[in-house]
Amino acid sequence: MQRRKTVFSWLGLLMCLAVVLLPAAALAQDNDNSGLAGLALGGVMLFVIFAFAAAFYVYLALALQTIANKTNTPNAWLAWIPIANTFLALMIAKKPLWWFLLLLIPLVNIVIWIMVWMAIAEARAKPNWWGIMVIVPVMNLVMPGYLAWAA
Repeated sequence: MQRRKTVFSWLGLLMCLAVVLLPAAALAQDNDNSGLAGLALGGVMLFVIFAFAAAFYVYLALALQTIANKTNTPNAWLAWIPIANTFLALMIAKKPLWWFLLLLIPLVNIVIWIMVWMAIAEARAKPNWWGIMVIVPVMNLVMPGYLAWAA
C-alpha cells in the first residue's frame, strides 16, 4: 500500500500544514470569534483528510483482496491489515518475503515496488508494464482497481 506515497505524501504534507497553520493564524488575530472559527476550520479539514484516507484505504484493501482471490493466493484477508498487506502483495507476486526488508530502504523501495507490481500484473495475465504505473501520479490510483476488476 505504500506505493502511492509520492503523490499522497506531498498532498498529505500540504494538508497537514494547512490544518496546523490555519487555526494558528486565526488564533493569532485579535478578534474574539476568529479563534473558534479557526479551530472549526481545522477540525473540518482534519475530518475531510481522515475521510479521504479511510476511503482510499478501503479501496486499496478491496483491490488487493480481489487480486489475491483471483490469483488463488491464500489468506486474502491480510489485505485489511496494514503491514500484512505488504506480505500479501509479495505472496501474490511470488517474491521472497525477505523483500519486505528491502521495502524499508529509501529509494530501493521504489524499485522493489515496481518489480512487485509488475509480477502482480503478470499473475493477473496483464502486461507487466502495468507495474511501472506505480510511479505515475494518477495511474497509481487506477492501476490496483484495473488489476483487480478488469476481465
